[in-house]
Amino acid sequence: MEEIIVLLKYIFLGIFQGITEPIPVSSSGHVMILQELLGMELEGLTFEIVVNAASLLAILIIYRESISRLFFGALRFIAKKEKEDKADFMFVVYLVVGTIPAGIIGVVFGDAISDALDNIKVIGVTLIVTGIALWLIRNLRGRKNDAELSFKDSIIIGFAQAIALIPGISRSGATIVAAMARGMKQETALRFSFLLFVPVSVGSMLLAIKDLLGMENLNEIVLPYSLAFIAALIASYFSLKWFMGIMARGNLAYFSIYCFIVGTLVILFL
Repeated sequence: MEEIIVLLKYIFLGIFQGITEPIPVSSSGHVMILQELLGMELEGLTFEIVVNAASLLAILIIYRESISRLFFGALRFIAKKEKEDKADFMFVVYLVVGTIPAGIIGVVFGDAISDALDNIKVIGVTLIVTGIALWLIRNLRGRKNDAELSFKDSIIIGFAQAIALIPGISRSGATIVAAMARGMKQETALRFSFLLFVPVSVGSMLLAIKDLLGMENLNEIVLPYSLAFIAALIASYFSLKWFMGIMARGNLAYFSIYCFIVGTLVILFL
């Protein structure tokens, strides 16, 4: 019976992470909160990276047409320099540039940031910070589309993604806030944010493979981690689909209020 309860906790964590990964409320922060409430202690970042991989797969499925268009458009521009493919090529370049800040800062300072700020009260404070940022841009309606982005846009959004290395700062929230503050349309901001997640997530997975395979209790965690992965994949897919509709209607204020409430409760009671 105890083993079943443990498995259910992992499934619940996977569902919770999957729901919160696409929306701007910090999935890592919520997983830490839930671990505290469930009395679970997961050492290191291996579990988080596993469930993030599930969310990555959901993003790839949903944005498969955009990814395919960008990939082949960029290749055609490199090979033939066709003018109509330049926007796709530059979008890919901007994604690469936007990945650099979080990649460098994460490799150099990621562990130090995680160790220094691995505290449930910090999660409460940073959730409130996320809520403030979302509130400030809640009514913005940008005009920039894919073809109107710039290196400055990608660098600013890249540093916003790097800020999300702080526990409790939503990665999607930080990048979407930065993108909309730079005047992007909701659809463009959302697509850029989630495609920017792809290389960072892949990099984290590659770095974590050695740690995962070297775990002494690998045989014991295969089943619970697999169940959490499947739960996170399904939850991420439907959560992102739902969030795309929310972005289209411009209802980010609800997420802001949610972050204020949860952040305050965490500070007061956990």
